[in-house]
Amino acid sequence: MAFNRATALSEPPDEDTLTRDMVGIGMNFATEANQSPPIEETLVHASALGMDGHDLRVLAVLTTWTEVHHRYINADRLIRCVAEHPSDRVHTYWAAMASWLSKDRRFARLNMQQDAIDLLPVGNDFQISRRGEDERFVDSPLRVPAGTLRDREADAVSPEALVKRHAGYRNRVLMGPTWRADVWTVLEEDPELSVAEAARRASCSFATAWQVVQDFRLLHAASE
Repeated sequence: MAFNRATALSEPPDEDTLTRDMVGIGMNFATEANQSPPIEETLVHASALGMDGHDLRVLAVLTTWTEVHHRYINADRLIRCVAEHPSDRVHTYWAAMASWLSKDRRFARLNMQQDAIDLLPVGNDFQISRRGEDERFVDSPLRVPAGTLRDREADAVSPEALVKRHAGYRNRVLMGPTWRADVWTVLEEDPELSVAEAARRASCSFATAWQVVQDFRLLHAASE
């Protein structure tokens, strides 16, 4: 049977689970954290809650988190997750984020052509005329009134703190935000995984997983 790469984006969790996942990747909400949840899937599901569920608090924390941690996002994985999400508002949010973070060229493929939309379903034009636009989203496809999305450093834990508590994030710091780091993480969780299963859990190609599995087993054999 031919190998089929798993979809990148999981089914959306219930809101309580998503909140614990968001805390697990370093967003500061008042609840317990899930241990080492998937980073990009959590980001996209959080953006759906913010954009489609109109949860501005979640969207504010997500935006701050992304500014702090974007260096360690697996951009290819995020792009796949966004592409697999059915919501146009989610697509627009990430296109706007790519516009804001344009110095990080890895996100350029997110900055697809999108018609401009308002963040607020009611009163967006009035609020912009009164307060101006959020500088982070000026000239992007998302029109955000200034002050609508708070930007507080305390809403996201630091990279120094997150590297101590999220195994996948730590491996990305060591190896770069790559598929290799993600496969290494699933192998640390279960060293006996087959190549195909490692690829499925990491949502990467069989060829990528195969090379990482060989390297992982070589190092473990050398340490015995």
